[in-house]
Amino acid sequence: MNMIKKMILPCLLLSAFMACAQQQLVQYVKPIIGTEKMGHTYPGATVPFGAVQLSPETDTLSYEVNGKYNGDVYKYCAGYKYEDKTITGFSHTHFSGTGHSDLGDFLIMPTQGKLQLNPGTASDTKSGYRSAFSHANEVAEAGYYKVKLDDDNILAELTATTRVGMHQYTFPKSDQSHIILDLMAGIYNYDEKNVWTYVRVVNDTLITGYRQTHGWARTRTVYFAMSFSKPFKSYGRKSYDAKQAYRGFWGKFNQDQNFPEIAGKKLKMYFDFDTQEGEKIKIKFALSPVSQENALQNMRAEISGWDFEKVKAQAQASWNKELNKIQVTTSNDNKINFYTALYHAFINPTTYTDVNGEYKGLDQDVHKAEGFTNYTTFSLWDTYRALHPFFNIMQPGRSNDMVASMLAHYDQSSLKMLPIWSHYANDNWCMSGYHSVSVIADAIIKGTYTGDPNKALDACVTTAKHRDYEGIGPYMALGYIPAEKSGISVSNNLEYSYDDWAIAQLAKKLNRTDIYNEFIKRSNNWKNNYDSSIGFMRPKLANGKFKEKFDSKDTEGQGFIEGNSWNYSFFVPQDPASLIEIMGGKKKFASRLDTLFTMHLPDEFFAHTEDITREGIIGGYVHGNEPAHHIAYLYNWADQPWKTQAQVRHILNMQYKPTADGLGGNDDCGQMSAWYMFSAMGFYPVAPGSDVYSLGSPLVNNAVIHLENGKTFTVEALKQSNKNVYIEKVLLNGKEITNHMIKHSDITNGGKITFYMSSKPKK
Repeated sequence: MNMIKKMILPCLLLSAFMACAQQQLVQYVKPIIGTEKMGHTYPGATVPFGAVQLSPETDTLSYEVNGKYNGDVYKYCAGYKYEDKTITGFSHTHFSGTGHSDLGDFLIMPTQGKLQLNPGTASDTKSGYRSAFSHANEVAEAGYYKVKLDDDNILAELTATTRVGMHQYTFPKSDQSHIILDLMAGIYNYDEKNVWTYVRVVNDTLITGYRQTHGWARTRTVYFAMSFSKPFKSYGRKSYDAKQAYRGFWGKFNQDQNFPEIAGKKLKMYFDFDTQEGEKIKIKFALSPVSQENALQNMRAEISGWDFEKVKAQAQASWNKELNKIQVTTSNDNKINFYTALYHAFINPTTYTDVNGEYKGLDQDVHKAEGFTNYTTFSLWDTYRALHPFFNIMQPGRSNDMVASMLAHYDQSSLKMLPIWSHYANDNWCMSGYHSVSVIADAIIKGTYTGDPNKALDACVTTAKHRDYEGIGPYMALGYIPAEKSGISVSNNLEYSYDDWAIAQLAKKLNRTDIYNEFIKRSNNWKNNYDSSIGFMRPKLANGKFKEKFDSKDTEGQGFIEGNSWNYSFFVPQDPASLIEIMGGKKKFASRLDTLFTMHLPDEFFAHTEDITREGIIGGYVHGNEPAHHIAYLYNWADQPWKTQAQVRHILNMQYKPTADGLGGNDDCGQMSAWYMFSAMGFYPVAPGSDVYSLGSPLVNNAVIHLENGKTFTVEALKQSNKNVYIEKVLLNGKEITNHMIKHSDITNGGKITFYMSSKPKK
């Protein structure tokens, strides 16, 4: 039976798939367009884990102003801001839900009338090539985007394959229709970001080239092939390069008009057409990390013709297939939240392999992925917590390839380190910890990774012993990182301790006793930052004394990254029992958790934090940043599981809304979304690297997980409602669970978990 007809639920998710749900379009489009308070997700056209992320840009801001960081640029991490009223064009690469940014490559904008090559200003759209638009004339579906550009009466439509973006622009009648290719545009741009740009006009329908940038990724080169459905009548360029001391002898040619080979740092191209009323000009725009020829191969392999509707249908079918892997029964609002979360979770990491298997490695050489698909966009400080564990259930094949990609990164690294935060053959070294080891250990322990586990363990150990990386040397020598050595000494120590525990679990599985003993000992280093006199994690000086000036609520200068001591003092997910003991026992520990969730956190303590507003906070618990994501589940270890159930349900309902600003913080490449889906189904991986999930309070009435091995795992929540948030009892395949945990094998073996819900806590 056809999947679309067979499944009723997909008709209700996201912005609606195919004809069966067009009537739901207005209601369901907004969660896709933007579900973050900070606006760091984007609408647009992509396929699951696609290399092309084709999306509109709503403004262009410089990363710096007068030599200093421009705080307003943070609003444009994804290029698209829902509140804006203009569009400057459509570019092909984006990050989803990050708190820092890059990309925004190869911006295309259709215009008509007088040629303008600057975007102009939002207050005066006639001053440039940008256009006003209205959300009333905007459609965002999985794999498809449409908007009317009001200023020039042009209808823009976008869709994509894995490596190719396809544009369709419907023009009015004009002998001055243009398509602009802005090779200067980008996200988190600054004056010197473009290192070099090359464009070759092969013929009157085909253009190839590349762009090299120096941004978050230090040495990033992206190649392209651009094909028009209709020959252009003329073309040209404008260079914005500063005057150079040496320019060679290219001045013999007029390179500004109809010249086929262009190079420089700051270039914009334009292509002129005559158009009839309602005429459609289509563009295929392919990307490659390797070469122009590979980009052309990608284009020919993935979109052979000019049937836009066929490509759109294929893109939406690919999403329909992925989103049907979980079928949920719940309220309409919860359904929107769930499938929007599932959509976000399957955007990243992104494919970083051409159709011939080639990719550019961390060593800047060309490699071929043998037996795996190479991936990039690893926001590991965020995603090791829930997104990668979610893949070990829902995408084990891709999870295997992601681990293989991390190990290839390690092999190509001159520093012999696994990725920290990697994209486009670069490590940008953002955030703390070495959380690749958690992802690798979790995948091997759960049976997802099929490569050499001992080689993987060796890579983990080598990374964890890189003494000159962010305090690892003193961490190994002293058991903590002196506050004088690092502004985030405490959070680094806590995260290293957890990562070391993950290494120890992997070593234990592989019977590498010497490594297990070494790293299980290191995993206790968190205790060295715990000040028992005040009951908080606290910076420690090189002389062994705790730093005197300390505020447990403050996020500035207290030794933590994206958090305060109130949240980070609970960051021992690998050993909650020992944390409970050191904090005075289960009763006192639960009481401290109560205080965290009910205290008042004054605005001054997050006034300088870009990515957190009041909406992302419950008491002093900061859900909008990831270090606290496991905390609600810790009541299970304190023998008060009903409080886990109440708090998890509170977070689900308060922090996730089916609106344009529905997340209390950045989605961070799918981590916030993965937390939602796990928790909505009633279980969560508190400590990846373990095969255990902690039980919470399911929000769905029913969920059927279709596993890659052909089996199904069903979650059933009987009498679940907004009042019935407490668990009366849980049955796994008919047998009662009393320890508030299930194992990974319980899921992958198939079966059924049944939650009996009640309005009264079972104490």
